[in-house]
Amino acid sequence: MKEINELNFPDGLRYTDDHEWAKSDGDKVKIGITDYAQDQLGDIVFVELPELGETFAKGEEFGTVESVKAVSEIYMPVSGEVVSINEELADAPEQVNEDPYGRGWMIEIISDDSAEMDSLKSKADYLGMLRGL
Repeated sequence: MKEINELNFPDGLRYTDDHEWAKSDGDKVKIGITDYAQDQLGDIVFVELPELGETFAKGEEFGTVESVKAVSEIYMPVSGEVVSINEELADAPEQVNEDPYGRGWMIEIISDDSAEMDSLKSKADYLGMLRGL
């Protein structure tokens, strides 16, 4: 596993205590797991994602990530309806390890409440939390 300072945490994203990231683009929000999460899991071999049109409340489980080490749940950083799924992950789940903020994104939603983004951690707050673990 890498040291915190070796991991990538882009500016402009918001982060959860459960190691998901969210990127807002108008009323759409793209979601995935952080570089820290994928590093802790190890080699990802399977990603289970929801169906288009499903709706979830903030904090609800929307999928799972299976690695050679464990199966981990993925939780919604904000509430909304799933409008896009990264279907490439079905055949190439390793993209989550290789590029968690790019090709390894998981779902895109239409947010129910844009104010929920403000309750998520900034990069600085997330790094502070990780350093405290």
